[in-house]
Amino acid sequence: MADELQQNSLTETEVNIPEQLEIAILPLQNTTLFPDTVVPLAVGRERSMRAVEAALSTEEKLLGCVTTKSEGVTGDEAKFEDLYQVGTIVSIKRMMRNEGVMQLIVQGLERFRIIEWQTDQPFIKAKVEKLPELERVDDEEVEALKRNIQQMIQQALAMLPQVPPEIRMAVMTQSDPVQLSYFLASVLELGTETEQKMLEANTTDELLTLAHAALARELEIMQIRSKIASEAQGEMDKAQRDYVLRQQMKQIKKELGEDEDEGQKAEAAQIRERLETADLPDDVRKEAERELKRMEALPQSAPDYHVIRTYLEYILELPWRRSSEEKLDLNEARRILDEDHYGLEDVKERILESLAVVKLRPDSKSPILLFVGPPGVGKTSLGRSIARSLGREFERMSLGGMRDEAELRGHRRTYIGAMPGRIIQALRRVGVNNPVMMLDEIDKLGNDFRGDPASALLEILDPAQNNTFRDNYLDLPFDLSKVFFIATANSLGPIPMPLRDRMEVIQIAGYSDREKLSIAKQYLVPRQINENGLQPEQLEITDAAINLLTSRYTREAGVRQLERAIGNLARKVALKVAEGSTEKVTIDAQNVKDYLGAPRFHPESARAELPPGVATGMAWTEMGGEVLFIEATLLPGGGGLTLTGQLGDVMKESAQAARSYLWSHASEFGIDPEMIKKDGVHLHVPAGAIPKDGPSAGVTMASALASLYTGRRVRTDTAMTGEITLSGLVFPVGGIKEKVLAAHRAGIRRIILPAQNEHDIEEIPDDVRKELEVITATRVSDVLNAALEPNGSRIVDANGRGPVLPMGTDGRRPESEHESLIAKREDVER
Repeated sequence: MADELQQNSLTETEVNIPEQLEIAILPLQNTTLFPDTVVPLAVGRERSMRAVEAALSTEEKLLGCVTTKSEGVTGDEAKFEDLYQVGTIVSIKRMMRNEGVMQLIVQGLERFRIIEWQTDQPFIKAKVEKLPELERVDDEEVEALKRNIQQMIQQALAMLPQVPPEIRMAVMTQSDPVQLSYFLASVLELGTETEQKMLEANTTDELLTLAHAALARELEIMQIRSKIASEAQGEMDKAQRDYVLRQQMKQIKKELGEDEDEGQKAEAAQIRERLETADLPDDVRKEAERELKRMEALPQSAPDYHVIRTYLEYILELPWRRSSEEKLDLNEARRILDEDHYGLEDVKERILESLAVVKLRPDSKSPILLFVGPPGVGKTSLGRSIARSLGREFERMSLGGMRDEAELRGHRRTYIGAMPGRIIQALRRVGVNNPVMMLDEIDKLGNDFRGDPASALLEILDPAQNNTFRDNYLDLPFDLSKVFFIATANSLGPIPMPLRDRMEVIQIAGYSDREKLSIAKQYLVPRQINENGLQPEQLEITDAAINLLTSRYTREAGVRQLERAIGNLARKVALKVAEGSTEKVTIDAQNVKDYLGAPRFHPESARAELPPGVATGMAWTEMGGEVLFIEATLLPGGGGLTLTGQLGDVMKESAQAARSYLWSHASEFGIDPEMIKKDGVHLHVPAGAIPKDGPSAGVTMASALASLYTGRRVRTDTAMTGEITLSGLVFPVGGIKEKVLAAHRAGIRRIILPAQNEHDIEEIPDDVRKELEVITATRVSDVLNAALEPNGSRIVDANGRGPVLPMGTDGRRPESEHESLIAKREDVER
């Protein structure tokens, strides 16, 4: 400020200025020039420099200075409407060039008003008229304003010790109130709008009033800044920059009448009022009141104050005792489940059982279910239907890839940015303590140095423990027993056994082709027609076309890819409709290829003829069941057992066990032991690029090897599955429904299963089961008798110790022969 005061002078310069003249205009940013002041200017923009050069070329060196209305408008960009109409005529006293910038010293002479804008290139030029001098009114009001201004100037100069004494004297001895006001406006930063109003003032009274108001405001700001600086000075040595700003903000609020203590008291009173009306358990209320007292004792600027406030807000917003009203209409719940999902009778029955228990005993604990099945069978959407049938809120939480245990249990409040776990946050969002909460992809959980989320779920999903679940952030017991937890997984393998033990596992197998057809007709086709902007009368997809999509364009246990294929058909029809076609489009099996191209899959089908050494097995995959052909061939002069087809260790061991069992019982099966001893055998499982593992192919490998060694073919209409042991027992395996459905799709009508899997036959749809002949086996001999084609001889294992009996034409042992064999076996045992 002192430099600016030194650069200004109240010198007088007599220049004869006509009443009207044409003059170059220099636009100014954030600067207003006044008469009777001398100020420096820096001009660097091209158009502005041309205006200065035009002024210097005249004898009087006069230039019109006008301020821009907007701060963002530069001198070269300024248009006529961007400039004020009143400015100041200045005389250029000195000009120096320094690195392409003109350094000017100008003196303000007279005010002017623009009459007419003439041009804006190569510089702005306008016709202006000189404004008359201000009407000087010498009365008591003007004198009072002048003295008040001088008094405020003294106060301002007292807070600016760097101003030289001669400048102070020059200001205080100025007798002309107009020159004094202009001088103050040029020195102080009053704002463009205020300075322009002072320049446009026509009377001394008006000018002094504006100057007095502006100076009073500046003085008040200077006083507040000085007070803030003095009060914060004692804290400067030990506080960081943010703390200094906080102290200054505190003083500013105090000056504005916004007392921090009052705001803190009002905030604490509001929380206390909410606490008194909230329905909280006694232990939770006691803890909340203790934390509230701590908050009231802390200053609002303390970090712990905001931590406690956030903690109390969480406590007040959680639904400790707030539940949603449930629907107890079993018929309506059954209707909703049937409306949303086709089939899945076991799951629907389990849900209705839970609803019946709630109806009979409202205080019962909600069940914890685990849906296990391939992708696309409707596990997640089934959760939404359950919530709708129960009349509860639904909240879905994806656990896939979660590695941090704190995401479920929350962080302790000692950490910066601590927050509750996702379980508590979900309950806060839904606002009730009995929602249906779906834990999606529970088999995709991970773990690392931050903890094991699966271990955290042990308490959450245990009905005996979750009624006192403690989140690390809240550290208060929350009752999760009313939450209906539903977890989903594609397989049980990755789920730890203790966690699996806490849930009721419900297997959701894949759909049969007939079930997929019904699902497509009832749900998928209408939904895709609607989502693609079509009307039901514009598109029809026949049953044959849907069956073709199921078998040749998709390979899955669920219906997700099927719906995607139907949506692809609907989009192609939508394109025709959008182009103006009004004809109904009917898609049949014959024209599916025209829309989707060639079929993508060629599923295995029952072979018309199987040579000796080939047997048909069944396998389970994440996409459903598959038919598996196992081929064996002799290697004359070779040795050992060669296995190919990307087989896992368990599957290789099954092949070795099958060969060893047949070798050790060769005489009983009519096999020459020397053939096994001298000749090697190569066993191959096609689709060699796909890894395979598991024990369920044991009976199929045994049948293929027995067929190879005996020369008897395996029946082409028969498929089998089961694990074998070296003692000849057949053990049960899993995935029976998926395997049988795959065999049925391939055209196979005879199925050999372990006897202990007989109960799994009930899971097979009735329409499929009616077309199948299911044979159960307890020993390998039972499998071979049912699988190998008859050749007049009968296989009896070592435990039977009976004679070789002729086989029936259907490959089964006649009942009388069977009874005779049992009797002989009992005699031997005695």
